[in-house]
Amino acid sequence: MKVWPVLLILLLWLVWPASEREHPPGQTAPQPPEQRTVRSGALLTLDEYTLTPLAEFDITARVLAREDYHFGREADLSPTDLALGWGIMSDSQILDSLDISQSGRWYRWRAEQLPAPRRDIERSSANMHIVPASDWVADQLKRVRRGDLVHIEGYLIRADSSDGWHWVSSTSRDDTGDGACEIIYAESLRILPAG
Repeated sequence: MKVWPVLLILLLWLVWPASEREHPPGQTAPQPPEQRTVRSGALLTLDEYTLTPLAEFDITARVLAREDYHFGREADLSPTDLALGWGIMSDSQILDSLDISQSGRWYRWRAEQLPAPRRDIERSSANMHIVPASDWVADQLKRVRRGDLVHIEGYLIRADSSDGWHWVSSTSRDDTGDGACEIIYAESLRILPAG
């Protein structure tokens, strides 16, 4: 028996993207993320990094895209970015008019004709760097695919290393461009059943 066809099938199964979860028109995640003042400023440690909570964070959103990373200091903490949408950016009618992509820790969208005001699109979606707080959360994160509805609870954080390297989360949903991504220390991540 030749082994290489079996290995090829296994490799394709591992790297082939899972199909996108489909939704009917309408907002599947109508509420914006909730952000609250940190009740305890206790520092967290993860490997060689010190994590400072900047705000408590709670979000239910639709996954617009996901990208996995394997290299770089950011990947040590956050192996996966999720582009998440809520409000109008969780509505299939809006999303069908947009071309959404991710690369280099950025989330991008473009449209031939805007299906909604640009500022509404920008305020209703963001690229989020997910830092799993446990092996269980890391396992859940591996299962997330485009179109899923997810609920994430945890903290927006600042990460520091003893050599001076740092990575700081945005704490606003109104910003765009460099530094506008959220870094979430995810204590809980659930894939919600389709509506």
